[in-house]
Amino acid sequence: MGRVIAVANQKGGVGKSTTAINLSACLAERGKKVLTIDIDPQGNTTSGLGVDKNSVENTLYELLLGESGIKEVIIKGVVENVDLIPSNVNLSGAEIELVGVDEKEYILKKEIDKIRRKYDYIIMDCPPSLSMLTINALTAATSVLVPIQCEYYALEGLSQLIHTIELVQERLNKRLKIEGVVFTMFDARTNLSLQVVENVKDNLKQNIYKTIIPRNVRLAEAPSYGQPINIYDSKSAGAESYRLLAEEVINREDE
Repeated sequence: MGRVIAVANQKGGVGKSTTAINLSACLAERGKKVLTIDIDPQGNTTSGLGVDKNSVENTLYELLLGESGIKEVIIKGVVENVDLIPSNVNLSGAEIELVGVDEKEYILKKEIDKIRRKYDYIIMDCPPSLSMLTINALTAATSVLVPIQCEYYALEGLSQLIHTIELVQERLNKRLKIEGVVFTMFDARTNLSLQVVENVKDNLKQNIYKTIIPRNVRLAEAPSYGQPINIYDSKSAGAESYRLLAEEVINREDE
């Protein structure tokens, strides 16, 4: 059975999509079969994996509303060993349309359960809010990976996110656990980045990945070419970091 990992943080701009795209691609590079699910109406993960989000017919929106089955919405082989469930701006309407639907928190879980055996990893890119879409992802997930930007307000939204995860554990998904925190956009030249890392380590009783993702020009450029970093610039610092993160994620499974 595949591990289902939600990449979540209700703060925007912390590197969620970057992490979902590149962790997926680096796990796939290690021979793992990966399904990436774009749960963000911005559709950044969809376009970052080279799919035109505006012209795609079947998306997560159609899946959640029961207009398409899960097999119809999966785009096969966007990168070698990576399949994708895309999303676009239509998804922002799902929240309203699902009001009054019974067990709406479980829609995604029920669909994922149908295909989970086919994948080693299912990586979900969550929107930057604690919305019904994020709750759906957390209910379907086995664990949550939290990217944190190395900046002054890094810890601010984190206690809220952890509280939400605990509520989901209590009421909807007993098995959910925090996979770990990964630091992103680390700038070794600033004391602030170092302070944030130390601060989070002191205040957070969570697993923290050893791998720290640097600020990296190539990493920022890659999505505009619709490629993960390990394909766009295989030797860049960003590619090396995400390979190390993928290795840690794989090893954590063996513990």
